[in-house]
Amino acid sequence: MPTVSEIAAYLERFAPCATAADWDNVGLLLGNPTDSVERVMTCLTITLDVVEEAVRERVSLIVSHHPILFRAVKKLTASTADGKIVLPLLRAGIAVYSPHTAFDNCPGGINDILCRRLGVSNPTPLRPRTAAGQCKLVVFVPDTDLGKVSDALFASGAGVIGQYNECSFRLAGKGTFYGTDATNPVVGQKGRREDVDEWRLEVVVPERSVASVVAAMRKAHSYEEPAFDVYSLKPGTSGGEGRIGMLETSTTLGELTNRAKRELTATSVQVVGDLSRTVRKVAIACGAAGEYLSDSIRSNADVFITGELRFHDALTARAADIGVILPGHYATERPAVEELATKLASEWSGLTAWPSRVERDPLT
Repeated sequence: MPTVSEIAAYLERFAPCATAADWDNVGLLLGNPTDSVERVMTCLTITLDVVEEAVRERVSLIVSHHPILFRAVKKLTASTADGKIVLPLLRAGIAVYSPHTAFDNCPGGINDILCRRLGVSNPTPLRPRTAAGQCKLVVFVPDTDLGKVSDALFASGAGVIGQYNECSFRLAGKGTFYGTDATNPVVGQKGRREDVDEWRLEVVVPERSVASVVAAMRKAHSYEEPAFDVYSLKPGTSGGEGRIGMLETSTTLGELTNRAKRELTATSVQVVGDLSRTVRKVAIACGAAGEYLSDSIRSNADVFITGELRFHDALTARAADIGVILPGHYATERPAVEELATKLASEWSGLTAWPSRVERDPLT
């Protein structure tokens, strides 16, 4: 059976915590990482009835989309709301992991699942995320230095591309130098031109780490004056929030609303706009995502689908002539929680995983 930390590592690879919103509280929030896990339950939110189910069903780990202890607390007692949730979990030895906004926007996450269920093709981020500044460090090293210089670069944080570490490119070539009388070359002699077999070693470096990586390279390099270049890379995008894409064929706002209600098993759906209007370009952001209305308008979407929207945002949408479909916060996120349980069960043979059977939308 996997341990809590092994399942947490799997979830981290799937929905990296570093991509969560700055204000969020994600990752392993409760429990012992070394505990063995036999039974996992997923849910949208940990409530009292979900806790009772977890204890009754002898759950080892809850993967809850919404975090527990979302804000700092000063006390946990049986009389506080947080205490009533957390204390029974502690007594039963039940761990809690929350992916939240990392799960919203990761490839194959909640917004992608909404696109698949609603027939939105080739979705791209509604609000693209600018990648952190990156540079390329190119250094020329003799064969005897290749291993130790590479190790020093990797240890100082260079060579990370996505979820891959220790990435580099190496090309054999010929270097030349002429050392003056003031030099003391490691290879060859001063006072004459030398031809030296060298490696061109390339690694990517976070812009903020260039100085420390260059210092580590110099320390590991045997040359008095290592030859190296640092190139600033053009900023790109690294995923992003929400999704926008096209329906295979145009439909009406009313027909798309009916599909959303059916595919998300929503008890009711609110709509802004004329139900007979034609729509094809669709913007999506799960949960309480009214902040993405402006992105949807700017992207010329025909319709924006989210869980819930404030009254004045609905007025803004109507004035901007963009349709809005609101299946509810629960309906836009619960289907992905159910699919996550299936995903976890298929990853480990013998692991039992299921979505909470007692969780319900509080709005009827």
